[in-house]
Amino acid sequence: MRKYDSFMTVERLTISLEAELAEAIRVAAEADAENISSWIAEASRRRLSQRGLRAVIRDWENEHGEITAEEMAAARKRLYG
Repeated sequence: MRKYDSFMTVERLTISLEAELAEAIRVAAEADAENISSWIAEASRRRLSQRGLRAVIRDWENEHGEITAEEMAAARKRLYG
């Protein structure tokens, strides 16, 4: 692990990806004006956040019942107009 400052400790990982996926990541990172490590870190943060959200939804449904299609449609309408 390497310490860049007093707030951030980083760890270097080696990963293997399909060639097409690796190229798509390179292109996306460049388009977003980020380096590949930052781009993958942000994508990983979003994925972890989604896992947390799924857990919240699961807990809510365990207590209140499954969210219906009508409830989802009403939520989309409220969010997107």
